[in-house]
Amino acid sequence: MGIKPSYIKTMGTELLNKQRENFSSNFDENKQQLGSSAVIGSKRVRNRIAGYITRKINTKKRS
Repeated sequence: MGIKPSYIKTMGTELLNKQRENFSSNFDENKQQLGSSAVIGSKRVRNRIAGYITRKINTKKRS
């Protein structure tokens, strides 16, 4: 997919630090959680943040 912009990483990391228990390893669940817990203007940015969070959670489970 490519390199993620710093604003995606920053926002995703902040949300993970504050609301870790609300996110899971499922992209669709994370997408819905972001819709209710954060004010994100565009659907594309919301999906990119949800994907970043999902990837972070899944890589921590594997290692």
